[in-house]
Amino acid sequence: MHADIHLTLHALRATELHREAAEFRETAGHRRPRTDLRTRLGWSLVELGLRLVNRPVARPRTHLA
Repeated sequence: MHADIHLTLHALRATELHREAAEFRETAGHRRPRTDLRTRLGWSLVELGLRLVNRPVARPRTHLA
């Protein structure tokens, strides 16, 4: 692929991404803050998962006879 074609495609994609970001910012301003029950429950589950992962594992004792 020629460099000028690559540069043109990159510029077109960058323009599309900038437009999508602007649209997202416009709609994000109208959203309510994420303090609803679903969000609090989700973060509680994340905290619980992190506690379970960091908990030391009890290893059974092996008797050598």
